[in-house]
Amino acid sequence: MTDAPLPKRKVFLPRLNAMWQSDLAWSFRHSPVAVVSFFVVLVLTISAVFAPLIAPHNPFDPATLNLMNGFTAPMEPNAFTGESFWLGTDDQGRDVFSTILYGMRISLFVGFAAVLLAMIIGITLGLVAGYIGGWTETIIMRIADIQLTFPAILVAMLIFGIAKSFTPVEYRDEMAIWVLILAIGLSDWVQFARVVRGATLVEKRKEYVQAAQLIGRSGPSIMLKHILPNVLSPVLVIATISLALAIIAEATLSFLGVGAPPTQPSLGTLIRIGQGFLFSGEWWILFFPACTLLALALSVNLLGDWLRDALNPKLR
Repeated sequence: MTDAPLPKRKVFLPRLNAMWQSDLAWSFRHSPVAVVSFFVVLVLTISAVFAPLIAPHNPFDPATLNLMNGFTAPMEPNAFTGESFWLGTDDQGRDVFSTILYGMRISLFVGFAAVLLAMIIGITLGLVAGYIGGWTETIIMRIADIQLTFPAILVAMLIFGIAKSFTPVEYRDEMAIWVLILAIGLSDWVQFARVVRGATLVEKRKEYVQAAQLIGRSGPSIMLKHILPNVLSPVLVIATISLALAIIAEATLSFLGVGAPPTQPSLGTLIRIGQGFLFSGEWWILFFPACTLLALALSVNLLGDWLRDALNPKLR
């Protein structure tokens, strides 16, 4: 008579308890900066994801806009309509709080998608360069070195301009977000490739890789099933820090007018719009989107710093 399988609850709870008692969880619980940063990122991300449910208005539905509400100061009733808004309104009468929630959706989507693209390219090229070596490694790493000589924002602007020139005019606004993701992702793969290549050079000399080669495992199988899981720790750290940089890069491109279109404004687009009204007294149009971008990027960056220290065995 065979033993009955354990209920999922009895299997899940011990695993959850083991994770809670791990060194990484202990480090997180004892780091106030990490806890606060995680809470800020969590709140902002949830607010962005559920923006249609949280936002008082849909700022990009012309049918819901009232131009008479334009330039309403925060928490003050409008002189014509009597309506009040938490963070005020912009020149078109759009609720600034609602535009921030919807703008964060674009910024976070572009940031996550761009980092994911950079990870795929960088990890693939880093594994190939480190495992195969020879001319393949030389060509890949020299391309990476050349790209590092240029500022990432300039590379992203160049890629964005080239990709947009191949996009039909009638689809440019629709494809602008995807072109932006492509530009930022292609400008940020180098760090992943360099780190993965260095870790792969170390891992491929270890016994488990040599044993896999002796039993006839193919190169792609060894790279994906054996080497890749052992080089992911530094990749996760770089990905977290790169997310903050990608969000800032998107905001910079949108602020310069070569990023998200006005029909799909991100935080950078909102800052660019608000900058035009800063010296006329409508400070809130710029101030609140800028503070949101600062809080989001800073919190993600602090989480990346904590994760780097927590996963560094020399600091344990």
